[in-house]
Amino acid sequence: MKKITRDIINNAWTYDDYRTKIDELFAEGKTTGDNHSEAMLNYTKLNIFRMKRLDKTIRLTENTLAQIKKENRKIIWLVITEAWCADAAQVIPVLNKLTAENKNIDLKLILRDENLEVMDQFLTNGTRSIPILIVLDSETLEVLNSWGPRPTEVQKMVMDAKSEAQSNQEESKEIWDEVKKNSQLWYAKDKTKTIQDEIVNIM
Repeated sequence: MKKITRDIINNAWTYDDYRTKIDELFAEGKTTGDNHSEAMLNYTKLNIFRMKRLDKTIRLTENTLAQIKKENRKIIWLVITEAWCADAAQVIPVLNKLTAENKNIDLKLILRDENLEVMDQFLTNGTRSIPILIVLDSETLEVLNSWGPRPTEVQKMVMDAKSEAQSNQEESKEIWDEVKKNSQLWYAKDKTKTIQDEIVNIM
């Protein structure tokens, strides 16, 4: 049985806390987690830009607004994330925009590598893939549903690339670089609509 403790919720960040912490770390030449390499800092820099852009440009569809406003239970959306995760930067601003439309939904964020006891309850094909959204009852902390680590179509792209890389290890870096680029192009073209649809469908 999946279990989230009250301490996890009490120590989780709001979206504003999360954004502020990432900015502070980046200003110090750091990111979340233990790996502060140039590559991870570059990913974090891109993600700061992505989140700022999405905060300004996300437009919720009429269907999304109608569905999100129907939620009358007090629930928590607990998200497992890290600052360097490109998918998280595309997803979390959408979740923040959604929760702003319904006071019954409380968005909380925790870092994967500091909360492996939570992460390991929500593995994807045995891996610690993020972001993961966990829907909880606010009073009992019962796990009602979960979603992630990315929209279905992007997940298929990643799994196809993983399979291809395993069978063609000499070109694995090129394969992964290509899927990273293609997934970001997909997000840009989709304009968050699929994320919106998939999230309201688990409500």
